[in-house]
Amino acid sequence: MDTQADTQAEKQENESIVVSTAGTAETQATADPTGDGGTIRIAIVDDQHLVRSGFAMLINSQPDLRVVCEAANGEEAVRALSVTRADVVMMDVRMPGMDGIEATRRILAGNGQARGGSSEPQGPRIVVLTTFDLDEYALSAIHAGASGFLLKDAPPEELLEAIRTVHRGDAVIAPSTTRRLLDHVAPLLRQPSPAQDAHAAAVARLTAREREVFELIAQGLSNPEIAAKLFLSEATVKTHVGHILAKLEARDRVQAVVMAYETGIVRP
Repeated sequence: MDTQADTQAEKQENESIVVSTAGTAETQATADPTGDGGTIRIAIVDDQHLVRSGFAMLINSQPDLRVVCEAANGEEAVRALSVTRADVVMMDVRMPGMDGIEATRRILAGNGQARGGSSEPQGPRIVVLTTFDLDEYALSAIHAGASGFLLKDAPPEELLEAIRTVHRGDAVIAPSTTRRLLDHVAPLLRQPSPAQDAHAAAVARLTAREREVFELIAQGLSNPEIAAKLFLSEATVKTHVGHILAKLEARDRVQAVVMAYETGIVRP
């Protein structure tokens, strides 16, 4: 059961370092990778002004969340986020001109997104917004680097929790909705390709314990849920998740879930 790896993981403590930057209300923010303190900075990208305004009112009503920029299309979003730092981007997937897929790709490329081996991505976490759950555009956005997707008609509390969850990175947002989408497109994901072969080889390099954790991630379990199921501490689970993402060269959990479908770890 990889007890030595678990013991080593238990010894790795993760300290949260909070750094405040002085300045105006527009620039003041807290660099807090856990999202457990300080302000989470959010950008909203949607071609409908009413949608942007509604989301902004909801988000700004929370003491730990703040909208730092809005954009009506992908091009505006790329320009705005080149000069404004955001932790989370709420991105409409279907927009005229540059859509959310291309905007996601350019924003993360412009930030030099970190992949496996780095504890935190350099770019923002991007949540794509869609009007229906079997939208293959949402899957394309995930392939472009988005950290998850959410339905536009999700309850307000679900939207707020999705922002906090994706910022923490300890769970897949809207796991049941994500699973429905991936179940729907599973045959496409399992088509033979060089990328699939590389992913299968990466999965084969996981230790027995990492394989257990990977399978639970693929089922949509959060770190606390995995810890309870495997009788491990959350710190140990977090360490295993970090090792898994590094070996898979996955940016975050939702990328790992897609790989689980591609390699047959999860079947509809």
